[in-house]
Amino acid sequence: MNLSLETLLQLSIALPFFAVIAIVATGRKPNLREGVSIGTGLLLFYCVVMLYNGLKQGADIQVQWLEIIPGLGINFRIEPLGMLFALIASFLWIITTVYAIGYMRKHNEVKQTRFYSFFAIAISAVMGVAFAADLFTLFIFYEVLTLSTYPLVTHAGTDKAKAGGRVYLGILLSTSILFFLMAIISTWMVAGSLAFTAGGVFAGDVNLVLAGAILMLFVFGIGKAAIMPFHRWLPAAMVAPTPVSALLHAVAVVKAGVFSIMKVCVFIFGIDLLAILPSTQFLLYLAGITVLLSSLIAMRQDNLKARLAYSTISQLGYITIGALLATSAGVIGGSMHIAMHAFGKITLFFCAGAILVTAGKSKISEMQGLGWQMPVTMIAFFIASLSIIGVPPGGGTWSKWFLLMGTMETQQWALMVILMISSLLNIAYLLPIPLRGFFPKDSIDRSAITVNEAPLPSLMALSLTTVACVVLFVYPQPLYELVQAILNTPGVANGQ
Repeated sequence: MNLSLETLLQLSIALPFFAVIAIVATGRKPNLREGVSIGTGLLLFYCVVMLYNGLKQGADIQVQWLEIIPGLGINFRIEPLGMLFALIASFLWIITTVYAIGYMRKHNEVKQTRFYSFFAIAISAVMGVAFAADLFTLFIFYEVLTLSTYPLVTHAGTDKAKAGGRVYLGILLSTSILFFLMAIISTWMVAGSLAFTAGGVFAGDVNLVLAGAILMLFVFGIGKAAIMPFHRWLPAAMVAPTPVSALLHAVAVVKAGVFSIMKVCVFIFGIDLLAILPSTQFLLYLAGITVLLSSLIAMRQDNLKARLAYSTISQLGYITIGALLATSAGVIGGSMHIAMHAFGKITLFFCAGAILVTAGKSKISEMQGLGWQMPVTMIAFFIASLSIIGVPPGGGTWSKWFLLMGTMETQQWALMVILMISSLLNIAYLLPIPLRGFFPKDSIDRSAITVNEAPLPSLMALSLTTVACVVLFVYPQPLYELVQAILNTPGVANGQ
């Protein structure tokens, strides 16, 4: 049966949501329940790949679900940036589900059916964010994503988990209502359109101060991008199980934030207008401060997941900087970093979870000599760290290269220095972990150590994402071409 591209677009959004019915129905049969999750993930990835092929062939794929009033409704459209996000999220849903099977069973997690159900709803929301044709549609699915991930953050049901969930929900909802929604309303009133448009929606004679104020509302309102001071929700959410942390940091939540920032900068303001707004420079330096301070805070964390959480805040700042640089190199670097960081950071969190369920360790100071007990996990951590740092053979090398080129093009020398210092700090807080594992300060009797790796599904998942980090370095061309297509859209880079 040949399905139209428009049908595939709608299936991409609806499939994970309706899979919840099957997941709940098979909840008493774990093998069947998890088979439903993986099977739905494979179907979703197939639909997204077919849409990618259609986009490459020049098809204009768009669907309207609802029109409230003229110009305002639920609308979807495929374009390269959204396709990038959808490909990453749909593929990593499969991998994270495989990882979760090993983790959740080994750790004897409760309410696993609820976990897989809300995970599926979250992925459905991500597809809606990725394919949103306008700000109104993006906002609806952005909020669904927040609400559907709250039960995942509070999964453990402890007082600590509930407190972390309150911080998570409080910051994300308050920034959305106070700033994001206000930015959308202001855009509608000033520009008369919420549709994502090549070159932006604002008229050439728009008041620059007013447009600059709207930009600030967007950046602060998209709280999932974790720009300081609206970043505390992210470390607070680390009380969640590791598969949820992987979802938050790589598959869905934070990526929805920086994706939305990039989408607004390129398709609401346009990079030509963005470059001359009075608030752009302030926001660039705020993102730079976020990169630097969060890296410094990460160095002080002994809890591995907390260190990785602050590392994520820093890396999200890279993507925000790429969007706000308003250059071709910045857009390419920031967009590529969405993918590079996704695979690198999900690997690091997979490794952290593997260490917890296998060795029972969560503090870095306790991981002396652990590399000899869990060699595959620690080697994976090392390779993924190289990608986050931005050195070969990690894919992050290319995204950070383009970001540095963007700072040089715009003569943002201070930002260039910040990015370089941050990469050095990445080395300081990431590499000592695997080095401590293989080269402990105190001598150990290696002959007495038994290799004891994570459960096979978890080990397979983290090995696959590690390979992906290297593949993205060796063969980044397909990713680069997809990102380049963003700039090739008529009107996007007129001034470049």
